[in-house]
Amino acid sequence: MVTVKNASGASVVGKEAAEAGEALSRMSDRSVPVTVGVEEEYLLTDPVTRQVSPEAEKVVALAAAELGERVTTEFTRYQVEVRTDPHTSLARLGEQLRSTRASVSRAAARLGLAVISSGTPVLGQQTPPPVTPGDRYGRSVVTYGALNHEQTVCAAHVHVGVPDEATAVQLSNHLRPWLPALIAMTANSPYWEGQDTGYVSWRSTTWGRWPAAGPPPYFTSHGHFRKLVDTLVTSGTVMDRGSLYWDIRPSHHVPTLEVRIADALPTVTDTVLLAGVIKGLAATAFTAIHRSQPAPEVGPEILRAACWRAAHDGLAGDTIDPHTGRLEPATVFHERLVDTASAALDTADAASLQAAQKHVLIHGNGADRQRAAYRRQGHLPDVVDHLIRSMTVVDRGSDRQNASDAP
Repeated sequence: MVTVKNASGASVVGKEAAEAGEALSRMSDRSVPVTVGVEEEYLLTDPVTRQVSPEAEKVVALAAAELGERVTTEFTRYQVEVRTDPHTSLARLGEQLRSTRASVSRAAARLGLAVISSGTPVLGQQTPPPVTPGDRYGRSVVTYGALNHEQTVCAAHVHVGVPDEATAVQLSNHLRPWLPALIAMTANSPYWEGQDTGYVSWRSTTWGRWPAAGPPPYFTSHGHFRKLVDTLVTSGTVMDRGSLYWDIRPSHHVPTLEVRIADALPTVTDTVLLAGVIKGLAATAFTAIHRSQPAPEVGPEILRAACWRAAHDGLAGDTIDPHTGRLEPATVFHERLVDTASAALDTADAASLQAAQKHVLIHGNGADRQRAAYRRQGHLPDVVDHLIRSMTVVDRGSDRQNASDAP
């Protein structure tokens, strides 16, 4: 009889335990690299008016000639979604992201449009926004009403390969204390309806209004996760597994854990930093799970407060460390996040991560750069122009941006 422990330290026995032990052994073996894949959501923009444009279906149809099923529509007709293949190398991931962004931008240009990667539109949108045709989107409009009016927001999702759902649940427990640091690092949505919100990540702030959103619970077992999900679905609180909008969730259709916390990021360098940090944190967590080390059980109140502060202040000022509940400089927490992740990566990935980290330390997160673009002349359309340039900027050396795009 094989005995292993779940994330809470409770013992489980029998066939499930044997399978879990074998799966965790594979994931903790350094010869089996952690895979990451990325989904990015973009906004279509008229480069003359700088307003969002509802031509996503046309752009997707053109881009599909190069990208196939890796490009698709999203909830509103302003949005385009792309996905990468799973990668074990951050450099290869960055290469595919660059070529994918270039393909979508070329498709948009054929229609006289441009593409930006921002958590929110800068100059506003039609309310309610035009919704992409489809049964599921139609159900959402009926079920959730005005919540859908704020769906013109874009995110970057990182999928970590896992052997099974039970492992994904444990991995979620280990990653959730890092959510505030990830928000501060990836914030890229300071504007909404043509106004500065006072937040660096307005997208993550408003997203918490949905019934199953924000930081996920601490799951005491795989059974706890399954029971909670069943209750949410059967009660009609969520339409289906796809409507679980937690910042971290086991995917319902592929064998991954999906980390959904980040705003859509302005450059490929920013997305590589996000993917690299999550890859390193996941590798560290797999080892801890294999050794039956329980995840820190951070209380939901502290974690929610820390996430709110991170979405408000970003990398400036102090932040709440959910591991301790104490205030500390946000940059210190951020550097600990990157150092922890880097330690679990191979030499090549660690180098990619450190280069991307240097870029953020010099230029700030995406929200800092958006505000810097506005401050130059006090003109919001300049922010859109900055985002258009950032979309396909090719970074060289230590991933420097073009001088015109640096804060």
